[in-house]
Amino acid sequence: MKTMNELLVHFVRDMYYAERQILKALPKMARAAQAEELKQALTEHREQTEHHVERLQQVFEALGERARGVTCEAIVGLIGEGEEIVQATEPGPVRDAGLIGCAQAVEHYEIARYGMLLAWAKACGAKEAVGPLEQTLAEEKKADALLNELATRRVNPQATQRAA
Repeated sequence: MKTMNELLVHFVRDMYYAERQILKALPKMARAAQAEELKQALTEHREQTEHHVERLQQVFEALGERARGVTCEAIVGLIGEGEEIVQATEPGPVRDAGLIGCAQAVEHYEIARYGMLLAWAKACGAKEAVGPLEQTLAEEKKADALLNELATRRVNPQATQRAA
């Protein structure tokens, strides 16, 4: 990669792969969750993630590139952590707290990457890519806030009561 545009395309491919892996992971996480609010949040975010994939396809078009992914080791690791939590915990508030923590780690990664992609798209003059990236970044921030609110209001207090 010798240009900012090539770097931008590479990381759009990285996020395209990541979003498609997240699509596969979210239903598993929702099935593993016990709290209905968490199940619902994960299910709704899966629907949003479908739109994220579609928007990345728009970004590829704006950049004149074919939509294809490159392996994102970071998301592989983050999803793996979620799978470990499910295997290491019993159904209930402690597992739900772990699932939220893992889901938030994914959200934080996505927020960082979409923020970066947005800045680079602006720097490269890829104006048609800006809107889809802004919309997805806003949705990722909202999903993180929802998970945080669910954790602090319900799941974490329940999980700590179990441990006491």
